[in-house]
Amino acid sequence: MTVLERLANMGITLSEPPAPAAVYVPAVTVNNLVYTSGNDCRINGELMYKGKLGRDLTIEQGQAAARQTMINLLSVLQAHLGDLDRVERVVKLLAFVNSAPGFVEQPYVINGASTLLEEVFGEAGRHARSAIAAPELPFDTPVEIEMIVQIKADA
Repeated sequence: MTVLERLANMGITLSEPPAPAAVYVPAVTVNNLVYTSGNDCRINGELMYKGKLGRDLTIEQGQAAARQTMINLLSVLQAHLGDLDRVERVVKLLAFVNSAPGFVEQPYVINGASTLLEEVFGEAGRHARSAIAAPELPFDTPVEIEMIVQIKADA
C-alpha cells in the first residue's frame, strides 16, 4: 500500500501546500535529506486554532493542531518529492508550542504530529524530536513544526 493510499484510508487527502508566509522555500534537499521550513495548522489558508496552550487551548486542541500541521508538512513533502514513497524514514521534528506562562506539557501537544507519522510510515515514522515552549509564534498559531526526512538512495 502506498503512503497516499494509507492516508486516504485514514480519511486524509493532501492539498496544495501552504504558500510561504515570508522569504524562504518550503523544503530543501541536501544529499539524501529533506529539510522543511516550519509549518502551522492552516486549512484552506486559515488557522484551525489560534492562541496559547494552557490559556486559550486545551492539550487536545493542541494535538489536533499538531496533527494538521503534520498533514501540511506531508503536503510540502509530496509537492517537493513528487512521491511520499520516496521517504526512507522520518529523522527529526523540531516543534514549537505557543505556551502560556506555566504551561509545561509541550511533548503531549506534539504527540498529535508524532502519532500521525507512526500511523503513516510505521517504524520509519519513529523519529527524534524536540518540543519547545515559545512565548509567541507567528500569526498566533498554536504550533509550528519543521522536519527532516531521509529519502531513498535509489529514488
